Amino acid sequence: MSAPTRAPSAEAWATAFTDASNTDPEIQAHGKYFTCSYLLDATERTYVIQVESGKVTHVTVDPGPLDVAYQFAIRASAETWRGFGEETPAAMFHGIWAASFQRDMKLEGDLLILMQNLRCITRQVELLRVVGSPV
Repeated sequence: MSAPTRAPSAEAWATAFTDASNTDPEIQAHGKYFTCSYLLDATERTYVIQVESGKVTHVTVDPGPLDVAYQFAIRASAETWRGFGEETPAAMFHGIWAASFQRDMKLEGDLLILMQNLRCITRQVELLRVVGSPV
């Protein structure tokens, strides 16, 4: 197993994630109606990712509780997110369902919005293998 990849800073990670998502052919093919805001909570850092028509329009790093609205949250420990950042993730670090069943990942909020955009969000989580862990 390789060492988890880490971005040099939260802002650098946000930029790399935005670029990877906005240029990903799969997200662009499926994302016409992918519009939502969600919280990615990695305990040590939080990010609100805002998406409109398949494009990440803004990533807010460490927002306060009332700074940016979001429809749902994906919460997990820094260790779990680091596992997702592996080039080849170990078992139970390969998807949000596996991590929520076997690890400490929690899905909260308006899960209908999550389910409506599941393929694109799943792909964004897979992009962590390229851009690295958010923490």
